[in-house]
Amino acid sequence: MEISGARVLVVGATGVLGGLTACALAERGAEVALAGRNPVRLAALAQDLGDCPARSFEACDLDQCTALGPWAQRVLSGLDGVLVAVGAAGFGAVEDVSNAAAGHLLTVNALCPMAVLRGAAPVVADKGFLLAVTGDQAERPGTADYAASKAALSGWLGVLAGELAPRSVAVVDFRPPHLDTGCTERPLIGRPLTPQPGADPLDTALALVERITAA
Repeated sequence: MEISGARVLVVGATGVLGGLTACALAERGAEVALAGRNPVRLAALAQDLGDCPARSFEACDLDQCTALGPWAQRVLSGLDGVLVAVGAAGFGAVEDVSNAAAGHLLTVNALCPMAVLRGAAPVVADKGFLLAVTGDQAERPGTADYAASKAALSGWLGVLAGELAPRSVAVVDFRPPHLDTGCTERPLIGRPLTPQPGADPLDTALALVERITAA
């Protein structure tokens, strides 16, 4: 896809990877609309990118998530692509994770991105793209519920790709390695695992843009 002039919704723009990718897209001439949880960071980023459209949302409010695509299609006068970089880490042995905590993790990592793309699918342009960052799915001890949430999203994306193939809409499951964003040091549930070196988020954001270009 040609980035210059493309109208792209970036969901999770107040996160490290989402914010860097939004900037990289804008630098290449894309028209971006931003959605994020932190209204202060969201307003600052929107101002930095020329007062582009921005909307705050809560990942656990799935109706808000579903409404983001149609909103972006209206404010951008069309929608060529959606990028979802929403997620949270969560750790703990299976017997130590409550059903409520597991449900929360599944909502943030799987149901939220699904809801965003569910709402965007009918309004994204033919030959456009829908991308979700699923990330590292390594099945290490203490990551069962985290890995399951990521795997659920990946499986869903695979089926969506087949459904949208007649319209030539690319559905991208983007799986970067563990990134040095501090996310795993702030888990939604449980205690952080032993810190591991992470990849450079900026390099990953640039790789993400290249993946969109190839879509």
